Amino acid sequence: MSDIPNKPNLIQVLISTLAAAFGVQSEKNRQRDFQHGSAKAYIITGVIGTVIFVLSVYGVVRLILSTVGK
Repeated sequence: MSDIPNKPNLIQVLISTLAAAFGVQSEKNRQRDFQHGSAKAYIITGVIGTVIFVLSVYGVVRLILSTVGK
């Protein structure tokens, strides 16, 4: 397991969080996340990602509704 880095960096945390949102993850990354990652970092990243997603959907719906005149 020498090719698994000790601690995931911010980009790796973001990629792992996105992979979790889509339900795909490599075994190597899963092991890295569970062995060396901080649960707090993944939770915070997931909450921020969820808020951004919800606000994006809300914005698109508002834009569409304003375009059709409602």
